[in-house]
Formats: sequence, structure tokens, C-alpha cells
Amino acid sequence: MVDPDGPTPVYVQIADIIQLRIEAGELQPNRPIPSELALQQEFGVARGTARRAVELLRDRGLVFTVPQRGTFVSQQTP
Repeated sequence: MVDPDGPTPVYVQIADIIQLRIEAGELQPNRPIPSELALQQEFGVARGTARRAVELLRDRGLVFTVPQRGTFVSQQTP
């Protein structure tokens, strides 16, 4: 799980966990990832931390956000 006292920022750890779920096929392309609220509850973090994790996933090209709809897994290229 997440190590708040480790050298890696918590938001990076959360993004890495979600990335692993995407790569494992647990989260399918064009389907939503857990909401910020769900990430807050699952990992016991603040809203800003959850938001930064989603932002990092977006920067990595793994997800895209649709206003008023949510954040979805991007189509992966082989």
C-alpha cells in the first residue's frame, strides 16, 4: 500500500498503484478510474493528494478527463 513516511511522495505512490491496475487490465480503456473521493477514502489521503495523483496519471498519458463526466482510462497502444 502507501507508505507516507517513505522517500516517494504519496501522490506518486497512488499514481503508480493505479497505473499497475490499468496495466493489469483491472481498469479498462474508456472506463472511469475511481473518483477523487474514492481515492481519498481508499488511501486515506487529502483531496489535493488524490488530485495530484490523477494529474500525474494524465501527464503520463494513461488517463484523460472529460469535464462533468470524470476521468477515464486512455486507449493503450501495444
